Amino acid sequence: MRTSRISVGVCAVAAIVAAASVLVAAPAAAATERPAKSPLAVGYGGVVASVDEDASAAGVEVLRAGGNAVDAAVAVAAALGVTEPYSAGIGGGGYFVYYDARTHRVSTVDGRETAPFTASDKLFVENGKPLPFPDAVTSGLSVGTPGTPALWQNVLDRWGSIGLADALRPAERVAAHGFVVDQTFRQQTADNADRFAAFPATRDLFMPGGQPPAVGSVLRNPDLARTYQMMGSQGVGAFYRGQLASDIVDTVQHPPVDPASTRMVRPGKLSTTDLLAYHAVSREPTQISYRGLDVYGMPPSSSGGTTVGEALNILENTDLAHASQTQYLHHYLEASRIAFADRNRWVGDPAYNVVPTRQLLSQRFADSRACLISDSSTLTSPVAPGDPLRPRDCASAGVAAPTPYEGQNTTNLTVADKWGDIVEYTLTIEQTGGSGIVVPGRGFLLNNELTDFSFTPVTPGVPDPNLPGPGKRPRSSISPTIVLRDGQPYLAVGSPGGATIITTVLQVLTERLDRGLPLVDAIAAPRASQRNATASEAEPAFLASPERARLEALGQTFTLNPEIGAATGVERLPDGRWLAAAETVRRGGGSAMVVTPAGHTPVEGVPTVGSHSG
Repeated sequence: MRTSRISVGVCAVAAIVAAASVLVAAPAAAATERPAKSPLAVGYGGVVASVDEDASAAGVEVLRAGGNAVDAAVAVAAALGVTEPYSAGIGGGGYFVYYDARTHRVSTVDGRETAPFTASDKLFVENGKPLPFPDAVTSGLSVGTPGTPALWQNVLDRWGSIGLADALRPAERVAAHGFVVDQTFRQQTADNADRFAAFPATRDLFMPGGQPPAVGSVLRNPDLARTYQMMGSQGVGAFYRGQLASDIVDTVQHPPVDPASTRMVRPGKLSTTDLLAYHAVSREPTQISYRGLDVYGMPPSSSGGTTVGEALNILENTDLAHASQTQYLHHYLEASRIAFADRNRWVGDPAYNVVPTRQLLSQRFADSRACLISDSSTLTSPVAPGDPLRPRDCASAGVAAPTPYEGQNTTNLTVADKWGDIVEYTLTIEQTGGSGIVVPGRGFLLNNELTDFSFTPVTPGVPDPNLPGPGKRPRSSISPTIVLRDGQPYLAVGSPGGATIITTVLQVLTERLDRGLPLVDAIAAPRASQRNATASEAEPAFLASPERARLEALGQTFTLNPEIGAATGVERLPDGRWLAAAETVRRGGGSAMVVTPAGHTPVEGVPTVGSHSG
C-alpha cells in the first residue's frame, strides 16, 4: 500500500526529518511507485476522493486497517496539508459534515477561523479607507485563529476509533519523505513567488534556491513532519498553548519579513488568549427536502447550506429533468442569483447576528422568490433580497448587496466507510498560499481567512452581517453536502472555490439528481457560476458550447473564469458498492480510491447499508 509518491521504506520518521535538504531530484523509480491516480473508483470496504493521490492513499490506508470514515478523513486532511499546502493545512480552518450510519443522523462541526478578541469592525480600515485587498491578504492582519487542529480532535473524540497520532502518521511519512511536484504545484508556487520571496521561511520551504520547484522533483517538509509528531504525542493542546502557540503569535504580530524585501507587511492582532479560547462548534445541519430526498448542509457561519438549500427549494417546482438543457441552465443560474441576493443580506456568524436560517430554508420563502424567474428573460443583477421573516410573492426587502470577493483556493475531501458512514469535509487557508507567511521552523502556512469579512459595509446604509468583530467567524461559502434517501446514504459532494463553491455544489447536485448524469460526469461538466452579478462566470468549455448563445438570447451574459471548483463526491450504489468520483481535468485531475475494487472479492464481513460495527 503506497501512502506517498516516493518509497518510504522502513526508516524511523525521526531520523528522516533531521535531513537538512527539503528538495531533491526524484529517483527514477519514483514515478512507478506513486499511487495510481483515477477520477473514479467503485467497490467495497470504503472509498476516498480528494484532489491528490497521496492524500487519498492515506485515507484508504486507514480504512484498510479498520478505521472508520472520520479517522480516514483526518488522515486525508493531514496529508493534504503536506501536498496541497497552498489550499489547506493546520494554519487554517474548515467545515465537517458527518453521517452516522448507526444513528442515521447528520452532524456538523464548524472549524472556521475566528477574529482576534481585539478586532473591531474597522479591522481593515486605515486612515478612514478600506485597505487594498492584496495588502490585507499578505499581512498578519488577515490571520484568523486556526480551527483545523481543534476540529480534528473534536471529530476524533466524538466519532473516531483511532487517536490523533495514528491519524497523522501517513501524512507524517509524506512530509518526511516528500512528494513529487506536479505542474499545478509548480504553477501555484510561481504565481506566489513575489510574495513568498518576502518571507525567508516561506521561500526556503517552497522555493529552495529562490525558484519554484521543478516538475518531477521531490519536495520534503521535515518541519511539518516534526509538528505532526508533536501534535500526535502531545495532542492538539500543543498547537493552542506552549511554544508552538507562541511561535504562531510572534509570527503574526511580527511578520518575519526578509530585511532586503521592500514589501510592507502589516502586523496582526492574534494573541495567545485567542488561541487558548478557540473551540470548534457543533451545529445542527441545514436540511431541506428535494425531489423526495433529504439534503443536509453546513449551517452558518457558512452560507453554504442555506444558499444551496434555498436555491434547490426555488427549483423544486420546476421540472428540470424534462426541461431543455437551455432551460435547465437558465433556471439554475436564476435560482443561484436570487439565493445569493438573500445570502448577502441575511447570513453571518450566528453568534453575532440573528440569522433566519429556518425561514431562509422554508419552501414558502423559496416560492415567493421563484416567482421572479421567467422562462424567457433574465433578472437584472444585483437583485434585491427578499424578507424570509415576512415572505411576499416577488417582493423585495431593501437594497441589493453585491457579493464580495472570496479567495477560491481551498480543498475538499469525501470519505465513506464499510459501515455506511460518510464524511464531507472542506478545509482551507483562503487564498492560494494563504497569507504567504510560514511559521518559521514549523512547516505550515498561516491563513488569510479574515479577508472573508466585508472590510466596510458592502452597501452603505444596508445592514451587513459580515463585518469583522471580536472573536467573530467570517462568513464562508463552504458547502459540504450529504444527501439521504429514506434515511440511508445516497450521495455526498463538496468543492473548493470561494463563493463559487455554492454554485459548483448546486450544479453538481442538479446535474446528478435532475439531469441524470453519472456522478463523475456531473463533476466534470463545464461550469457557470451566477452570484447576483451582472454576468455569470463561466469556464472555457461552457463558453464554447452551443448553450451559450441560447442563454444569451434569454439575456444571460458571461465572463471567463478559467476554472471553477474542484469537486469530489461519493455515491452509494443499489447493490451496496461505493462509488467515489473526483475531477477528470481540473487541478490536474483528482484521485478516487477504494479499499476493494469492484470485480474483486468484497472484504469479509463488510455489512450492508444501515448496519454498523466498531
